[in-house]
Amino acid sequence: MGTFWEISLVDFLLVTLFLGGGAAYLTGRAVASVWSPMLQMIVYTVGLACAVRFIHYALFGGTLLSLQYFVVDLAIMLILGTMGFRITKTNQMIRQYSWLYERAGPFSWRPKSAR
Repeated sequence: MGTFWEISLVDFLLVTLFLGGGAAYLTGRAVASVWSPMLQMIVYTVGLACAVRFIHYALFGGTLLSLQYFVVDLAIMLILGTMGFRITKTNQMIRQYSWLYERAGPFSWRPKSAR
């Protein structure tokens, strides 16, 4: 057993990273696309982390109520959900307010400088 995975690395990568992380990324994109606050994405991601913990328990024989592994799953999904949220929000701000803002990176924007 590792610090991040309970049963096997393959189980962790499949369920937590690909399934849960992918769902969290798409959740972040969906929440940002309707201009909702990031708190809503966080609440949805906690529910996703509970579902991922249940999949570990039901399919792979993991511990259902393990705080350590729940926090690991939640942290990974919050990172990926926040990435989806910020990328989508940046694209929205650049596209809809192109006269005010320019891209400052993949996750942020800045006011356009007067030229």
